[in-house]
Amino acid sequence: QVQLLQSGGGLVQPGGSLRLSCAASGSIFSINVMGWYRRAPGKERELVATITSGGSTNYADSVKGRFTVSRENAKNTVYLQMNSLKPADTAVYYCKAVVLLSGAYWGQGTQVTVSS
Repeated sequence: QVQLLQSGGGLVQPGGSLRLSCAASGSIFSINVMGWYRRAPGKERELVATITSGGSTNYADSVKGRFTVSRENAKNTVYLQMNSLKPADTAVYYCKAVVLLSGAYWGQGTQVTVSS
């Protein structure tokens, strides 16, 4: 079994910054892709950003230039630095890890609210 524990999130004013963290633990052989998704009220869950074990990244157009995804392979941890936040970024954010020989796992979700 693999567990993903998220931290960070909260309430921030427009233009502010937040950092999310997600640490994987358990029976981990190797994590291929780690990433972040979000679900805004009344909307489907959407990809925010992903990063491979080699460091290749992929971002949703809506967050390019504002969000940065990074990871520490030795700690099985992925981060999401969110800058210049907008009210449209308000959502529950979920981390995801694709573990080799095991499958995909999700974090518990964390609320990010951007409001003045």
